[in-house]
Amino acid sequence: MPRSFRIVCRPEHVGLVEELLRVEGHVFAPEPFFPLARRMVEEPAPLGTSVAAAFGLIYIQDRSSMLAPLLLQPPQGGTALDMCASPGSKTGLLAQLVGPSGMVLANEPNPRRLATLRQNITALNLIQVATCGRPGQELPLPEALFTHIQLDPPCSGWGTVERNPRVLEMWPEHKLGPLVALQRELLRKAAALLAPGGRLLYSTCTTNPAENREQVRWAEEHLGLTPVPLHPLPGFEQSHIRSDALGEDDGCLHVHTEAGEGQGFFFAALTCSEASPAASREKREGPAALESSGRLHGGRGRRKGDAFGTVIRPGEFPGLENVVWEHLPPGELREFNGRVVFLPEPALSQGLDLPSSLGWRGFDMGRSTGRTLRLNPRLRLLLPEYRPGQGLNLDDARDLKKLLQGQSLDLPSGAATGLSGRARGTVRERARGAVGSWIGLYWRGLPLGWATVKGGRCLWSPK
Repeated sequence: MPRSFRIVCRPEHVGLVEELLRVEGHVFAPEPFFPLARRMVEEPAPLGTSVAAAFGLIYIQDRSSMLAPLLLQPPQGGTALDMCASPGSKTGLLAQLVGPSGMVLANEPNPRRLATLRQNITALNLIQVATCGRPGQELPLPEALFTHIQLDPPCSGWGTVERNPRVLEMWPEHKLGPLVALQRELLRKAAALLAPGGRLLYSTCTTNPAENREQVRWAEEHLGLTPVPLHPLPGFEQSHIRSDALGEDDGCLHVHTEAGEGQGFFFAALTCSEASPAASREKREGPAALESSGRLHGGRGRRKGDAFGTVIRPGEFPGLENVVWEHLPPGELREFNGRVVFLPEPALSQGLDLPSSLGWRGFDMGRSTGRTLRLNPRLRLLLPEYRPGQGLNLDDARDLKKLLQGQSLDLPSGAATGLSGRARGTVRERARGAVGSWIGLYWRGLPLGWATVKGGRCLWSPK
């Protein structure tokens, strides 16, 4: 089965990412259903070991799995909720769809899987994603809050049988009762959180009707939700799709494993014309209340006593002269006991009410000690466009492989570092005693991250 992936970078760098893949021998073709999706044609080495994957410039994802966010259709600048998010495959595509000015709240109740979700989001530089770790059916959120909700609940996984032949033994039909019940609990909560006129995309990777069509009928009868017709996207022709009619004009989509050249998947879009019968709508705080509680975007220096941490300004930290803070979308930097995170503007205003009881977290920007901020080395988003003498710009992908394997490289004599608490100067002028100096790392002008400088040499550590 051909492997598919998404390119995750700034629009102007897509060609360079493709070039980086090609120099390692990878041959791929565009997928017609999403401009940044590709399908492997030749894979001389596992794609997951590629330089592009190591630096978070691509994300390997089954092509059928990409359909859920695309069928949900969140708008640019919009907000979306992913109720069962780990490892972040669909969350990441949702984030690309809403763009830097939007926001995705990604929830994962399992602590280990939540850690994986956060690691993946950090590697991909998807700064517009906030995360939380609560049981999806118990999310402490105001009702009718989201216009777009993605629900990909735990399921039997029968659609993955080609990759996991034991799945039918693990989940025989007579053991599926608790799983079906959990899916209904999650559907009930999703209905409560869905704003009138909003869109809920329910998907599973199983072929079991009890987890698919019957759950949609149950949502119609008990939650007041209405199915919305779905149509195959380009690249998934009618031979790949079975339309399971639920009514004269309403239907769901079921991707066949063999014909679709991806996992078997089921998709249903649901909406509500008014508040769901399962929900008693709560009044949400207006902008004035949010501002008085100190939760609106401030950008006016440190603010103590906030339930979401202490607001900080980038200019408070010296030695960050080459960091392009302007690349950040609207939002705030906040400090939580030495951890600096970015909170997207939609989470702080625009009527989106994320209470402190949710325990949500913004994007991990790095760590602070006193007046020193050590940025997350993966934050290629904040690198300036490469200019000669500013940063380390490599031409040979094999040098990047050496860095990824823990080897160090010599630095050019005139290169200037970008992150340090020390005075400005060239690497060789500063490195002889500079501890923790960093330099921008590039490949043919493609931003990759911040490498560590020690003794006139460069090392890469993603942590």
